[in-house]
Amino acid sequence: MRLFVGLDLPYEMRRNLELLLHLLKPKARLQWSPVANLHVTTKFIGDFPEARLDELKTALDAVPKPGPLRIAIRGLNWLPNADRPRVLVAGIEAPSSLTTLARDTDAACVRLDIATEKKAFHPHLTLARLRADEPLVELKRTISELPSLDFGAFPAERFHLYQSQLTPGGSIYTKLASFPLTA
Repeated sequence: MRLFVGLDLPYEMRRNLELLLHLLKPKARLQWSPVANLHVTTKFIGDFPEARLDELKTALDAVPKPGPLRIAIRGLNWLPNADRPRVLVAGIEAPSSLTTLARDTDAACVRLDIATEKKAFHPHLTLARLRADEPLVELKRTISELPSLDFGAFPAERFHLYQSQLTPGGSIYTKLASFPLTA
């Protein structure tokens, strides 16, 4: 099973981002993320044996509870940078307890022999990936002309374990378990 841990977006945030993507998609031929798949990843697990799924759920349930998190979606950026764009992302502003949650989730997973994260945690929403050298002039111009890069904020009260199934039509995410952020 291919797994990851993350935060869900409520309907209102998905709707705001859906309107944004509706405006941006015609401007460049990128591999656009389906709105239904948008989430904030806190830990990518990768392949994990289905026979040990209950063990993983128990470990995630024991992750220290940071309390509810207020998550804001603001700004659009290119990864790794604007000079060598490969991924278009929406920025996430959150309290430091989101980073703590990611660190504690990673620690719980390491105890199950899941590889630790090598990079520092930088929360974001992946909106699109470049397939090749796609011209981005029109897309970048449209982004620069947006009246606002504030897409809203929401309280996160749970984090989730997801399965990611790769299909020819794209990834399908299935929520396998949910864990409260408060004790």
